Amino acid sequence: MIDVSALHALRAVAALGTLASAADELGYTASAISQQIKRLERQIGTPVLAQAGRGVVLTPAGRAVVEAADEVFHALERCVEAARSVDGGVPRGVVRLVGFSTALRGIVAPALRRLSMQYPDLTVITREEDPDRALHSVHAGTADLALIHDADGVPAASPPSIVRQTILTDHGDVIMKRTHPLARRRSALNHEDLARYPWVTSPAGTVCHQWFRRLFADTPTEIDVRHLVDDFSTQLALVEGDDVLALVPRLARPTLSDGLIAVAPVRTPTREVQAAWRRSADASPAVHAVLDSLSSASG
Repeated sequence: MIDVSALHALRAVAALGTLASAADELGYTASAISQQIKRLERQIGTPVLAQAGRGVVLTPAGRAVVEAADEVFHALERCVEAARSVDGGVPRGVVRLVGFSTALRGIVAPALRRLSMQYPDLTVITREEDPDRALHSVHAGTADLALIHDADGVPAASPPSIVRQTILTDHGDVIMKRTHPLARRRSALNHEDLARYPWVTSPAGTVCHQWFRRLFADTPTEIDVRHLVDDFSTQLALVEGDDVLALVPRLARPTLSDGLIAVAPVRTPTREVQAAWRRSADASPAVHAVLDSLSSASG
């Protein structure tokens, strides 16, 4: 009989490329992962890893085992959920949820109080991860549910074993002082209006920086970016202190002081925030209880 934990270890090595990365993912030491792999090799009677320089690669037998592993894990998960569904279908146990930071703050945190009141036997454990890593964690079985967003308008790719559901559409607003010249405008703000003033924006590589670049895609002149800051509370402080403009997602936006206002530009940037979970867990009362609460908190 193949050891399930050893099978988990091999799949993590295949996905992440090294024993050390797999150990970090699964919460073991690299030595423990190596021992699990050796135990798996003894059980199936052939090597599944081979040395490649300072790293390792899967042997043909190792690749065949990994390709078959998803079906094994999905079957095990269906067994657990089948037992829970006939046990009254009451959400209980632990749901491991991963997601990007603003979703954890703006969606998950408000949902947790409702969940704890409705389902006292259900515990949600959260971990911050970017969308690509979050999808991998769900697929690998180290998380049960992920909150992800589309990067630059393109949804992250996911395997057929993953189910996705849109939780909300997040919008970006321009934040400015109430005394700013644009605050007195009656019409919507277009990119030509906004290009005349200095800005604080998120650094390159972030979703908000991508939004910022798209906002001014048709602007021939260089935009005056005075500050590059990733923290939105700091951005708002700079808007107040230096009279610059900022483009901030509603989901990530801290409470505005009385001296600031939010204005939607003509080209309002958006991103889809989605929940993702394994298809084999689709019957899980616990997963769906968390999903329902997340959707309500987003409404």
